[in-house]
Amino acid sequence: MAETRQAETHGFQTEVKQLLHLMIHSLYSNKEIFLRELVSNASDAADKLRFKALSNSDLLADDAELRVRVSADKDAGTITISDNGIGMTRDEVMSNLGTIAKSGTAEFFSQLSGDQAKDSRLIGQFGVGFYSAFIVADSVTVRTRAAGADKADAIEWQSKGEGEFDIRAIEKAQRGTDIILHVREDASEFLDEHRLRGIITKYSDHLNIPVEMPERDDDGKLKEWQAVNSGQALWTREKSEISDDEYKEFYKTIAHDFEDPLLWSHNKVEGTQEYTSLLYIPKRAPWDLWNRDQQHGIKLYVKRVFIMDDAQQLMPTYLRFVRGLMDSNDLPLNVSREILQDNKITRAMRSGSTKKVLSMLSKLAKDDPEQYQEFWNTFGTVLKEGPAEDQANQEKIAGLLRFASTHEDKAEATVSLDAYIERMAEKQETIYYIVADSYEAARDNPALEIFRKKGIEVLLLSERIDEWLMSHLSEYKDKSFKSVTRGDLDLGELDDAEDKKQHEELEKAFASEVERFEKALGEKVKSVRVTHRLTHSPACIVTDEHDMSTQMAKLMEAAGQKVPETKYIFEINPEHALVKQVVELDNDDKFAEWAQLLLDQATLAERGNLKDPAQFVTRLNRLMMELSAGKLS
Repeated sequence: MAETRQAETHGFQTEVKQLLHLMIHSLYSNKEIFLRELVSNASDAADKLRFKALSNSDLLADDAELRVRVSADKDAGTITISDNGIGMTRDEVMSNLGTIAKSGTAEFFSQLSGDQAKDSRLIGQFGVGFYSAFIVADSVTVRTRAAGADKADAIEWQSKGEGEFDIRAIEKAQRGTDIILHVREDASEFLDEHRLRGIITKYSDHLNIPVEMPERDDDGKLKEWQAVNSGQALWTREKSEISDDEYKEFYKTIAHDFEDPLLWSHNKVEGTQEYTSLLYIPKRAPWDLWNRDQQHGIKLYVKRVFIMDDAQQLMPTYLRFVRGLMDSNDLPLNVSREILQDNKITRAMRSGSTKKVLSMLSKLAKDDPEQYQEFWNTFGTVLKEGPAEDQANQEKIAGLLRFASTHEDKAEATVSLDAYIERMAEKQETIYYIVADSYEAARDNPALEIFRKKGIEVLLLSERIDEWLMSHLSEYKDKSFKSVTRGDLDLGELDDAEDKKQHEELEKAFASEVERFEKALGEKVKSVRVTHRLTHSPACIVTDEHDMSTQMAKLMEAAGQKVPETKYIFEINPEHALVKQVVELDNDDKFAEWAQLLLDQATLAERGNLKDPAQFVTRLNRLMMELSAGKLS
């Protein structure tokens, strides 16, 4: 091995410096995890080469037996993890080992709490397995040569994890990657090859790439390399033969997570299509959960041969938190992403896996509501994308949704649509809801007053996606949805004859005052009418049935889209003391001022903001001073 040029020194990305500091200070309580991560990465490199070699057999050259090798040198104080997989080019080394090549690291570090146990789980969510090498090493050397590259085009990367790394061109006789860990004194236990063998058996037994360790003679010299893992893919075994611990360890390997999964499902499908699926629901959200373009967590195998690790065609986007794999007996080995895009086999696998995940979640919700609530708190917002994306499973997804409600005393206490329907008032045929900027804004919206008076439950929605969700969810189990802040309020048979008669009388008696409000407010409102929603507040605004809702307009504005101005319907409560005093004003100018103030208050309650808050404050102060001076009229 001969160097071809001098080493170049580069600084780590800022986030990597922070991460290495955590690693070096033994963030992980379970140090042996470093070997699981590095062996898993090496196995992935071999899998990727095997797939690429399907279309270019020259990449294998004269070294077609793919494997991972692990050895220790007590005298040198090193552990070496070596593979003959895909290898890396110089650019790939710079990208993969000099940065955390993912958008979200700033968020990651903002969440660090200083609690080692919590922070180690967080690191697992961000998938930074290579840097776990620094749990046991004070220096790491990586030598790599990309498959198909000349031996003189290999690269060596070195770092002590102190903010910088060196990179140089070297010669390397074989393709693949060697990672050499210069082990710290406090981690010298891992220089024992029997210890390493036990770790591999524990964590990596299922890998279908041989993980080899040296068989030595009495003098410690190498006799031969022997595979220490069984090499049988876990998902090919019978479920009855696999322990829960094995399922959990397999999940940690493929998901690069450091926590056990919430639940999993292992299925073999036979018939028109034959495939095996092993699907996991994590406990914690991955760092890039909110990025719909992120890599999906489903690996695709064909006849036990790894094909790709981002098979987004096998799982809908709203289930992007699912981790696992699918192994098909029907797809060709040279399958491409383009073929997967429009393929009846893929569609059948996607449909089957989707139903399986929804079934898993439904069972969890039924059997363990508390555990399901924890799942919902973590992944509920993503699941809300489902009704718009997956019409075929819309009702199943709707059954998994959870909402805050006027029948509960806090935002964290949620209700399912089934539970809502079970406790609907007699003769109620509609599921009522309100969408607002926050739970508090929804809970305290004046439009809820009549519902509280009559004991009718209303769902309180306060996430940005909720308006989008409800625009695609028109009914559930033959019950239609109705926003309490849109259109005319007709409670149907929930209103008794006396209520209806009283409302009609109020409308007639207040007709002239309605005209006066309309004249005073002019083009600022779409219309004015006597309210049926309010019992305690003087006024509210609502959108017409066919106009864009407040929250949808905000959603589009946030996305940078131009939104036409919505004119609201202004509803007045004639029985409110303030309204009674305002309509007694003879001075039309003063009446107009109070009408505008009532409109601004109602707008503030519905929208949470005003176009001209300064003018509102000035008007409010002036009218309050006049009131205090006894000059209302």
